[in-house]
Amino acid sequence: MKIIFSRKGFDSGAGGTASPLTEKSLISLPIPTSRRSETTYSDLGLGDLVEEKTAGKIPAHHLCHADPFFADGRCAFGQTGAAQSHLANNGVGEGDVFLFFGLFQASGRPRQHWIFGWQQIEHIIHLGAHPSREQSPDWLPIQHPHTLGEWNQNNMIYLGKGGLFKEPRPGLRLTQDGGPLTIWNVPSWLKECGLTYHRAPERWLPDNRLQCVARGQEFVCDIGVRSDAKDWLDQLISKPSVV
Repeated sequence: MKIIFSRKGFDSGAGGTASPLTEKSLISLPIPTSRRSETTYSDLGLGDLVEEKTAGKIPAHHLCHADPFFADGRCAFGQTGAAQSHLANNGVGEGDVFLFFGLFQASGRPRQHWIFGWQQIEHIIHLGAHPSREQSPDWLPIQHPHTLGEWNQNNMIYLGKGGLFKEPRPGLRLTQDGGPLTIWNVPSWLKECGLTYHRAPERWLPDNRLQCVARGQEFVCDIGVRSDAKDWLDQLISKPSVV
């Protein structure tokens, strides 16, 4: 079994800021786009929030890349290009679990990485370079962006059960207390199992800490049949979530 730490949502490059974090909410803002989308921030009920977070630089009516998308206890997530090749090369498939994380910031506080959602893969569809609208899951209330326009030949969509976490709790925060942003607190088994893009020994710090790479979308960990890793994952995603 594999666990994939998948970076998504607003950051300094896409959106220009962090997604909002409060004591009671953890809301990942999808990145803005000018193509391959029919969904605006207003369509998702995020119009006022995105205008506030970007000081009006991104208006409520702006198109966004609403992916991953959660509805009815399920998740649809598209991937393509080099990131998809990385997933394929590492054997990611049915039964594996994505943990979606992103950049968040509470008012007056430093930026942090938090896990905001998850998906367990049940089915993978090869959409290809010229997908059709009919390939968008019928349970989605929007047209999935990876079924619009032209993509790389390895354009894929991952489907399965999943959810968004209702509110922040310590187990969802990756960044160590007090920062810096890319120093993570991680479970001890992660170093033993390994994580793609983090092979260098110097990245693994004392006290179960990891110096996370600054860029990259998909970090894959093969936990095999390790019970401690599986228990950690089960405890994480068994807590209440909302879709």
